[in-house]
Amino acid sequence: MARDQLDMTPLQSRDELVAWLEAGVKPASEFRIGTEHEKTPFTLDGHAPVPYDGARGIEALLVGMKHLLGWEPIMEGRNIIGLYDVTGGGAISLEPGGQFELSGAPVETVHQTQAELMAHLAQVREVATPLGIGFLGLGLTPSWSRAQIPVMPKGRYKIMTNYMPKVGTYGLDMMYRTCTVQTNLDFSSEADMVKKLRVSLALQPVATALFANSPFTEGKPNGFLSFRSEIWRDTDNNRSGMLPWAFESGMGFERWVDYALDVPMYFVKRGDSYIDVSGSSFRAFFEGKNDKMSGKKPTLSDWANHLSTIFPEVRLKRYLEMRGADGVTSDRLPALSAFWVGLLYDDAALDAAWDIAKHWTAPERQALRDDVPRFGFKARIKDRYLFEIAKECLAIAHDGLRRRARLDADGLDETRHLTPLDRIIESGKTPAEEMLAKFNGAWGGSVTPAYKEYCF
Repeated sequence: MARDQLDMTPLQSRDELVAWLEAGVKPASEFRIGTEHEKTPFTLDGHAPVPYDGARGIEALLVGMKHLLGWEPIMEGRNIIGLYDVTGGGAISLEPGGQFELSGAPVETVHQTQAELMAHLAQVREVATPLGIGFLGLGLTPSWSRAQIPVMPKGRYKIMTNYMPKVGTYGLDMMYRTCTVQTNLDFSSEADMVKKLRVSLALQPVATALFANSPFTEGKPNGFLSFRSEIWRDTDNNRSGMLPWAFESGMGFERWVDYALDVPMYFVKRGDSYIDVSGSSFRAFFEGKNDKMSGKKPTLSDWANHLSTIFPEVRLKRYLEMRGADGVTSDRLPALSAFWVGLLYDDAALDAAWDIAKHWTAPERQALRDDVPRFGFKARIKDRYLFEIAKECLAIAHDGLRRRARLDADGLDETRHLTPLDRIIESGKTPAEEMLAKFNGAWGGSVTPAYKEYCF
């Protein structure tokens, strides 16, 4: 969600919406990896939320990053709300509660993903530490109430904040309290997109379990391993979920467009202002039936913005976004990209992954997705525990990365980035269970040590 798109060409037909998605098709030789991650800023002194304003706030952090990196500021009115790397394509943006997001540049290997991450974290620390700001690598803020969390000055968030309580229980928690890591991957044809979408949708609960990292709310265990994943089950079911229709015959770019046309919109951006059109569908806008925009045609920019406000477990834009994982610490972040690249960017691995999931029914996939936030590896589908499936997927990812044979300067392939996941499988415990054991043991029933142990 780095920048709201800037193509103001009015749309004439549905075909243009399909063509916009189709433009993502590229040969396998041009496949790239994009990794996005969010982290929660906190005051090193007192572990409190960080406000936007003030000498030691988020604004000061962004200004400091601008001077350090030389990136272009992204402004909304007089406020700096992000940074954009004109040369490399990366961006830094703010989520509603100040979560600091790096949208990584499109890179060729997981080694480059890791290098980009390490450089970014070193730069952030250089600016943030003198401001007394640290960052937390968890899927959910472990100790703050929603009321304590500041609101970032972005027009779209104001609209979403008003709309969310109308459509689900947890929308504001999603906006203000959660953090994720995401991998964005390419496809070589419509058929390749469909296959990758189906495999990654069906197997998204595997990533949710491997990265489950949000067991605390307001200082206490919340009964879940990934409460972030549970939050998405009741945020806005018109725009999230497991997309059962994506497994039906006839799936393709057009089917996604028809789905997206009926998803309620949040906003339309004109100039610097956001117009609240929440609840009205893009289809109504397209047909000239949007009360707030009467007689106005949507633009390509409106379409791109709208697609970025759809939140299923895997999202199609001009690439596929894997959306099932909690935010984690820096040693585990590149592992998500390694996992999905290993499964999806090697044909034999993709076939093997599809073999695991192809006999599952839509209700079975849904039940697995519903159970994984609470049960993690102990969730079941048909007669199998998710732990066995995760182990199998990890082996397939290893094989896929080995066959890709992208070596780093030391001659090592990308499988080295799977090591954190190998350790999780060896232990049999999700990251959340590891953390709960600390809470019930060494931490003495307090989440305060998390601000040290899970800090970037």
